[in-house]
Amino acid sequence: MEQQLETGAKPFLKWAGGKSQLIAEIEKRFPFSPDDRFTYVEPFVGGGAVLFWVLNNFPKIEKVVINDVNSDLVGTYEVIRDSVEELIDLLSALEGAYHKLADDPSARRDCYNKKRDQFNSRSSGPVTQAALMIFLNKTGFNGLYRVNRGNGFNVPMGNYRTPLICNRRNLRTVSQALQKVKILNGDFAKTGIYAGKNAFFYFDPPYKPLSSTSNFNTYARGGFDDSEQERLKLFCDRLANKNCKWVLSNSDVKGLDPNNTFFDDLYSEYQISRVWAKRSINSNPSKRGKLTELLIFNYDNGSRESPAIPARTGIREAPLLTTASQPQLPPLQDPPQPPTIPRPDR
Repeated sequence: MEQQLETGAKPFLKWAGGKSQLIAEIEKRFPFSPDDRFTYVEPFVGGGAVLFWVLNNFPKIEKVVINDVNSDLVGTYEVIRDSVEELIDLLSALEGAYHKLADDPSARRDCYNKKRDQFNSRSSGPVTQAALMIFLNKTGFNGLYRVNRGNGFNVPMGNYRTPLICNRRNLRTVSQALQKVKILNGDFAKTGIYAGKNAFFYFDPPYKPLSSTSNFNTYARGGFDDSEQERLKLFCDRLANKNCKWVLSNSDVKGLDPNNTFFDDLYSEYQISRVWAKRSINSNPSKRGKLTELLIFNYDNGSRESPAIPARTGIREAPLLTTASQPQLPPLQDPPQPPTIPRPDR
């Protein structure tokens, strides 16, 4: 990865909770410089905003590993890496056909629903499946990815007249950026084999909902409830014990309810920063706007709060969770020596 990309890769999907707006805050606290050699691991890659920022700005990085439990998402990353020109051909055809229906809302809705049914059948080849995922992301309501208990994508069509479905230049740039990236599909804990003193983990798990109506974290069957948040914290503890640096982002539930100290208690032994972010996905436009989010670190980041967050009053101190009450994880394994990146057959 010694060579810089000519044009920086950008996320190829709209993604709820995308981290583009937090990159400036993460950059202030990032523990490596552009000339450093290190391993970057992202166990919940999602839309990949931080991933692409790292790839664009750290040309000497030695190893990059990404993971997600969402098989459809991971398959799309793999297709862009391995078969981008075939993908572009399919997306170009989908875009042309969809744009031709701009003046026929009923026909356009039928087209969208048929593509959604085809996607949910999961009977197509990997390139077609990836093309369908990008198509639905660009044409569905608010770019939301949501599945039901049967793993069926159930987002309705959005109101976009001529959406850009096939961004050829960015897809090719992303493909180039992904050539040396190890792509995993599974539980976040499987990334533990890459822990080490010269590794950095960025965690962007499904956020803890701020209310019963704000749960947008159903990106895969099973969800991510409080017990999973606790299991993730235990995993972070084990990384810290391996002298591995990490940062984690999540919702600031205490910002909405001063009595909700879930994360303040859970991560009490680590540094917790509150930063401003913008909520952009909500069916009610009046509920979109600025709010605070958490950035949690296991190292001294030496940065200032930006911007200043008003002090909370009337906070109830809740007891810390005990290790005995948390789900158990297997011990972390040492990373392979020397690190290698096996490439799948194309």
